[in-house]
Amino acid sequence: MSRLSLFNSPLLLGFDHFERALDRVAKSQAEGYPPYNIEQIGENGLRITLAVAGFAMEDLSVGLEDSQLIIRGRQAEDDCSRIFLHRGIAARQFQRSFVLAEGIEVKAASLDNGLLHVDLERPRAETKVRSIPIQGAGPAPRTIDLSGDEATESKPRRHPGR
Repeated sequence: MSRLSLFNSPLLLGFDHFERALDRVAKSQAEGYPPYNIEQIGENGLRITLAVAGFAMEDLSVGLEDSQLIIRGRQAEDDCSRIFLHRGIAARQFQRSFVLAEGIEVKAASLDNGLLHVDLERPRAETKVRSIPIQGAGPAPRTIDLSGDEATESKPRRHPGR
């Protein structure tokens, strides 16, 4: 059975990497442990906070793989001499993945009172304007300047004798 793609329009060229990112997000949504928050801190800052009570700093790892932030936790083996009458505190290993947009940078990670904070920074969006030369069958290409308030067309000046 073929899967219907959101990006199969001929007007959306080169967006196949978005489709792969959406697939990764859909797979990681099924994970429920550990719980986390995502909050905006400042104009361009984001913070992911995971509840990792019972994990020591050496039990946790934060890394980047391609455009994914991957947070892993693995506790050392329990002492076999302990006998639990009730065990409600999770002590299992986990892996939590977050797909990051292009340009987002991981700035820091810190562990405080059972909460792992990962700070991210989103770069400011810059508007890019560029003129593309139009080449025709004629001798001189013309360009359209889109950077000003009005679109103006200019033709290269011909030098006498050419």
